[in-house]
Amino acid sequence: MASIGDKTRVASTEHRVAVVTGGNKGIGLEICRQLASNGITVVLAARDEGRGLEAAGKLKDSGLLNVVFHQLDIKDPTSISRFTKFVESQFEKLDILVNNAAENGLIVNYDEFRAFKDGAGYEYVYDENAHILASMIEEPYNLGEECIKTNYYGTKAVTEALLPLLQLSNTPRIVNVSSNYGELHWISNETVRAEFLDIDNLTEERIDGIIQRFLRDFKDNKLVENGWPLTCAAYKIAKASLNAYTRLMARKYNNILVNCVHPGYVITDITSHTGHLTPEEGAKAPVMLALLPNDGPSGVYFNQMEIASF
Repeated sequence: MASIGDKTRVASTEHRVAVVTGGNKGIGLEICRQLASNGITVVLAARDEGRGLEAAGKLKDSGLLNVVFHQLDIKDPTSISRFTKFVESQFEKLDILVNNAAENGLIVNYDEFRAFKDGAGYEYVYDENAHILASMIEEPYNLGEECIKTNYYGTKAVTEALLPLLQLSNTPRIVNVSSNYGELHWISNETVRAEFLDIDNLTEERIDGIIQRFLRDFKDNKLVENGWPLTCAAYKIAKASLNAYTRLMARKYNNILVNCVHPGYVITDITSHTGHLTPEEGAKAPVMLALLPNDGPSGVYFNQMEIASF
């Protein structure tokens, strides 16, 4: 068995292996289904063991026997270590990592929000409507902090843990499921936007600095005066940070295709079951990026199936 620290490439590409975080429901479950339908062995990862086993069981019952479950809490270093050891011991390498696990950092009044704009509410969650949305969406600081821990730092931790196994693949792919809420036009602070866009000087430390400034202002109720988003604020900063990290990874690892993608406005738990697309439709773009040919793009943001601007 190849050691996790051994950088020698695995010669065979016939049996590709994918990890999908947050794979027990919604878009994540559909990504698992579509990858498995393409003959790829899928490790369905989920925080809740019971729900994860149930989801994997349903896929197997539908005839997709190439799906296995392993528990993974992307905010727990011990869980990440255990998961990484499992993937190494069972498969020796990893070909595809789809970082899908996420949380929105919100408390939503579901009935009122689902009626807002006839169920298209998240298309109208922008600062000009902040006063209207105040009765529908609460954004407590503690949930915002957890949102960033999951969507950015958790994703980063899993990626870094699995990188040595991805380096053993001939066709490594990383797909970060992002959001159009990560687009930089949501941030009116021109200095922050410029930092995110300055890829030549951007570092993980600079991203950390942006996040810490945001969290400080969030806690001190200074979002307005310092040009941060006012609605879904933590989620927007988390996804903007994830998009920036995607570009850093693509620059650092030119042998891995690393991209981020907005899957569309999909009807799932995270969108309070509002939206226009089914999870099956929302999974199409992440799966496309997972299956990119070797000459495909890297360090790119896709809005569904098309390359878009950060």
